[in-house]
Amino acid sequence: MDIAMEKFQDTFDPKPRKFIVWLFVVSSTIMFGGFTSYYLVFAASKGKGHGLVLPDAFIYSSIVIIASSITLFLASKALKKLNFGLQRNLLWVTVILAIVFGVMQFNAWGSMVRTGATLVGNNAAISFIYVVSGIHLLHIIAGVGLIINALAGSYKNIPPAKSQYRMEIASIFWHFIDILWIYLYVFLLLNR
Repeated sequence: MDIAMEKFQDTFDPKPRKFIVWLFVVSSTIMFGGFTSYYLVFAASKGKGHGLVLPDAFIYSSIVIIASSITLFLASKALKKLNFGLQRNLLWVTVILAIVFGVMQFNAWGSMVRTGATLVGNNAAISFIYVVSGIHLLHIIAGVGLIINALAGSYKNIPPAKSQYRMEIASIFWHFIDILWIYLYVFLLLNR
């Protein structure tokens, strides 16, 4: 068993894996940039935006996702100080906040439907809100998977390099989707 651990430590190179995560971040940025560019062109051709007062759940979910980024940052600091108990607790809080974010997104969609703003309707700009927030929610699910992977690593006796790698990957991705949501929310606010 020790030989296998030593072999892993000798062969573990996180750079190629980090590159893949950064490639995903860049491609997602381009995708959401394309969505928002499409929206601007569409709104300009129609002479109007989505015309909605965005649900309060969107602002509350923004606060929740910022809080989750803070807890993930603190979990990374706890790992660097080798405080594994605090790291685990903060990772659990981050997962819970991510779930709360998802529930708030569904609540926002529900309140939009109650006001008559549906995904399929005569206003494609309203459909855009559902599409971008839904695709962002898929990114949240992927981010939760990465955080759970880091959390699972904190319970196992894995090499420190691998544990740090898991936290870095989760942090890169999670902070990206946090910034992405803030961008999308501000974009939707400014383009009513």
